[in-house]
Amino acid sequence: MSEGAGALDGLRVIDVATLFAGPLAATMLGDFGAEVIKVEHPERGDPVRYHGASKNGVALWWKVISRNKKAITCYLGSAEGQELFKRLVADADVVIENFRPGTLERWGLGYDVLSASNPGLVLARVTGFGQFGPYANRPGFGTLAEAMSGFAAITGEPDGPPTLPPFGLADGIAALATAYTTMAALRARDHTGRGQVVDMAIIEPILTVLGSQPTVYDQLGVVQERTGNRSNNNAPRNTYRTRDGRWVAISTSAQSVAERVMRLVGRPELIDEPWFRSGAERAEHADVLDEAVGSWIARRTHDEVVQAFEEAQAAVAPIYDVRDVMADPQYRALGSIVTVDDPELGPIKMQNVLARLSETPGSIRTAGPPMGAHNEEVYGRLGLTASDLAKLRDKGVV
Repeated sequence: MSEGAGALDGLRVIDVATLFAGPLAATMLGDFGAEVIKVEHPERGDPVRYHGASKNGVALWWKVISRNKKAITCYLGSAEGQELFKRLVADADVVIENFRPGTLERWGLGYDVLSASNPGLVLARVTGFGQFGPYANRPGFGTLAEAMSGFAAITGEPDGPPTLPPFGLADGIAALATAYTTMAALRARDHTGRGQVVDMAIIEPILTVLGSQPTVYDQLGVVQERTGNRSNNNAPRNTYRTRDGRWVAISTSAQSVAERVMRLVGRPELIDEPWFRSGAERAEHADVLDEAVGSWIARRTHDEVVQAFEEAQAAVAPIYDVRDVMADPQYRALGSIVTVDDPELGPIKMQNVLARLSETPGSIRTAGPPMGAHNEEVYGRLGLTASDLAKLRDKGVV
């Protein structure tokens, strides 16, 4: 874990979001030094505390997504909780929330109220469908975005059903986008002195990364179909099974790499075919190319295949599960998996900060804390005493 000042030291973020895009965006800011205060319901806590695998009753995903955060409780549905929240926000830089549109306003915590005492505040609002439009008030989750963006429609085998990812793909993409747009809003604040609202709809960032589909449809009327592991843009591009039952993936996005692969597998004559001149034309002959590559790989072990491709400077990668990731020397060299000392579970491993900054690197200082662990510290800054907190606890406010 890196030490020293982070790039976002001095930035204060209030994370009042749940499941998963909003909280993960706050995690990314915290990784680079922002102070992130995680606000939870005093009785139920954050749903992530009960999500997925756990050890000794402690959710492991919570330990990751709430790392570098200070955990407090506050019931925003109460008048006392709303006053506490306004006081918390008064000196914050960012609030990240994912309530249904209108919820903050119903509580008297809309941006007009929060920014009245803090005009530099950036309010990042993360919802399934955005703050307006016919779907704005629908419940929204990443799965719905994966379906509606067109992702599921192009994922899977040609004769199979549309396929959803087995993890929060749309949420993760939206988290990255939220962190990015929040920083863009903070950069604008440097010039104007004013904060603003970030309206992040989870259905949009995943649509952005799906490429040029809308433009292709607009200009050519073409709808992308499911192609399994193949690509419409280059070939050979697929997964291939080795003699010892393992799998590798190859890509030939560059023409020179495609030519190297054909020479490597003993089919250099295919390079001279008129259709071999571009990725799109090669994709139309994927059956021929897959047979050439697949049969060559099937006669060799995984290690033999990887070594031969590397020596030929052709693009190949073994298909890993998490065990392979944890053991891989490149991930080890990058420090992609780190060990964090946690008072509840002891040493635990998790993904590191997502990129390396040469001068102000990020760091993982703590794993996700117990619920309310920082009530005294955070509320103490507001002048609340232990007696005050005890009274608020009796009322169910904290």
